[in-house]
Amino acid sequence: MYRYDEFDAAFVRERVAQFSDQVERRLKGELTEDEFKPLRLMNGVYLQLHAYMLRIAVPYGTLSSTQMRRLARIARTYDKGYGHFTTRQNIQFNWPALKDVPAILGELAEVEMHAIQTSGNCIRNVTADHFAGAAFDEADDPRPYAEILRQWSSLHPEFSFLPRKFKIAVTGAAHDRAAIRLHDIGLEVKRGDDGGIGFAVYVGGGQGRTPMLAREINPFVPEADLLAYVDAILRVYNLFGRRDNKYKARIKILVHETGIDELRRLVEEEFAQIRGGVLGLPAEEAERIRAYFAPPRFEDRPAVSARLDAARAANPALDRFARQNLHRHKAPGYTSLTISLKPIGGIPGDASADQMDAVAAIAEKWAFSEIRVSHEQNLILPHLLLDEVPEIYEALAAAGLATANAGAITDIIACPGLDYCALANARSIPIASQLSERFGAPERQDEIGPLSIKISGCINACGHHHVGHIGILGVDRKGEEFYQISLGGNPDESASIGEIVGPGFYADGVVDAVETVVDTYIRLRASPEETFLAAYRRLGEAPFKEALYGA
Repeated sequence: MYRYDEFDAAFVRERVAQFSDQVERRLKGELTEDEFKPLRLMNGVYLQLHAYMLRIAVPYGTLSSTQMRRLARIARTYDKGYGHFTTRQNIQFNWPALKDVPAILGELAEVEMHAIQTSGNCIRNVTADHFAGAAFDEADDPRPYAEILRQWSSLHPEFSFLPRKFKIAVTGAAHDRAAIRLHDIGLEVKRGDDGGIGFAVYVGGGQGRTPMLAREINPFVPEADLLAYVDAILRVYNLFGRRDNKYKARIKILVHETGIDELRRLVEEEFAQIRGGVLGLPAEEAERIRAYFAPPRFEDRPAVSARLDAARAANPALDRFARQNLHRHKAPGYTSLTISLKPIGGIPGDASADQMDAVAAIAEKWAFSEIRVSHEQNLILPHLLLDEVPEIYEALAAAGLATANAGAITDIIACPGLDYCALANARSIPIASQLSERFGAPERQDEIGPLSIKISGCINACGHHHVGHIGILGVDRKGEEFYQISLGGNPDESASIGEIVGPGFYADGVVDAVETVVDTYIRLRASPEETFLAAYRRLGEAPFKEALYGA
């Protein structure tokens, strides 16, 4: 993974010193909250419902064991003993005292981490496929390009005060595990006819109150032109994006109002002026960054592990875990493993300090000290020997981290909702917990098959409800929490925005409503192999709407 050079280290230390001074002035009353707000947001500090919240960047979702241990220490020392992993591959601490934030940032800097640009109208943390570098189907590891974009965008003087926040995601495979069509800019790494690297570029995706899917603006931008082309898009957006209405300020609105063809013309015009200049990406620089992400030295192993197969035959719990949480690796004899942060009845995305330490120790012993954070609020061990999975499973089970539900109905994405967030209208966590318990029986999950539930506590859609197979949006209805249900959303290469099926439900009825939808699917599916999403796309909303509301 990437290692800071002298410039990086000095850059982050200087930023910590600057913010420490700003916090001191705020605590002394020399800065009002209104004056302090833009300064704290530039350093990832929010004022939530009950306390300040610190959002820490995990660039492209990659962590080392050392960094995970430091996050555990911060959780114990400065918070309430846990952290919350988010859909942006970040981690949030919900209870730090403002006076302690400079110390936290100082500790992060010691392990090459920071909170820069995790908030504000700037280019946010660049995300990537959580199986990057391990996936059997990728054209190339997307993380070097996410790192190049991170270096280019950090405190960029032209793009630090955009009309609205700006999010970029990169995937290295045709099967999109990074939800690139839900981003302001989505990039898919591709190979040209000559084998050279380039990018399919998508623009104008986003969720929130006006969900839209990104449109392809260029099918193949050569590697050398990556920064210039992204810069051209940002310049056009900065010039023409609306600043009179924050609800219409995202680039998706510009794409919608301008049209993709006209936007493409404007971008290509800008690109023609800057292409080949200082933003050209030299091949040697790309190779230098790529070298940081060289894969581990994989042993020559048979593709099948007789040892793991024997252990699975003897242990039904391990068998279920392996079936649900292991993923195909590009190297024979290896696998990638999802550590679910969705225990039955638990809080999606939360991990205790002890669990973070346990993951760090497991990664150090068996996984080349490498950990990933997924946008699905889980953790990933990307490189493991199949032969060692039984021991890894036992270590995870001892830490309470062996829930076998990756991709299942209880692998629920949920934002913090009204329990924490000042913007929320309704609670997400209790609904997620109740749904998890309702569908928690392993036999029930097996019967249902792959199905994603995603929950947001307000229209900002931090829980990605628009692209859940079943999406749940909490709203305020005359002072009571009320929940709309949408069906048919999907974040991958066949991306779709879910359709609201009718009037919503109060908190005491929403879990029953979801079960009605699931039971209707099971009754009407063509076969047990037909997934919920496939069945919904075949059947349409009518049978589900009738089951929920009657004829």
